[in-house]
Amino acid sequence: MLKKIFPAILAGVFAMSAAAADDTKAVRAAIEGLGPGIKVDSIQPSPMPGFYQVVASGRMVYVTADGRYMLNGNLIDLKNQTDLSAASWAATRKAELAKVPASQRLIYAATNPRHTVTVFTDVDCGFCRQLHSQIDEFNKKGITVEYVFWPREGVKTTGGNDTPSYTKAVSVWCASDRKNAFNEAMKGGSVKAASCANPVKDEFELGERLGVNGTPTVVTENGDVVGGYLSPAQLLKAVEAPAGTTGKGG
Repeated sequence: MLKKIFPAILAGVFAMSAAAADDTKAVRAAIEGLGPGIKVDSIQPSPMPGFYQVVASGRMVYVTADGRYMLNGNLIDLKNQTDLSAASWAATRKAELAKVPASQRLIYAATNPRHTVTVFTDVDCGFCRQLHSQIDEFNKKGITVEYVFWPREGVKTTGGNDTPSYTKAVSVWCASDRKNAFNEAMKGGSVKAASCANPVKDEFELGERLGVNGTPTVVTENGDVVGGYLSPAQLLKAVEAPAGTTGKGG
């Protein structure tokens, strides 16, 4: 009897897998067909029946299995009063940032660390400079700040040259004293041109995939985005809030 049942079960599983593959193919084609340069990073079943959750070019949308209809907005569970999109983004950010090793970050560690935040930063950003001017206060409150670069001008100009903000970020990273170069740059000082193997382009592209669209972007250990510029007191309050209560969707 079992010998007859198992082949039927396996056939059903394979049929469902094939159908799911066809669905994701249709969804991918529909999203990538919206315009040149759109890259789909993930497609997975949505909590909303009949839809797939798609992350593409830093946006999260919901698309029907046949690729015909798309919803652009946060998915809310009304029964439990939770923002499912924000929770998905937080989990994605946490997982992706965990792949960035300490050796590719600029770390300002608290003596008695209680919390750690990742900050996407740009050396020419006024609010980034304001945040960094208070780095000692953040550290005194037990907050370790780990910087990754996100040059706001992008990596290349339309003419194909490196942008000034990218060049400055690379020069900071490649300086003989990286932290000192960063500190001076964040005071508005000049950055001595330098080049070397560096993570700046990868970090910029990571930020784009995670929906970063400005600097500073402050991400907590839980993957929630809590700023924008925040004062030390504001950031401490934000990181001590329950997970998911202060985060933003993409």
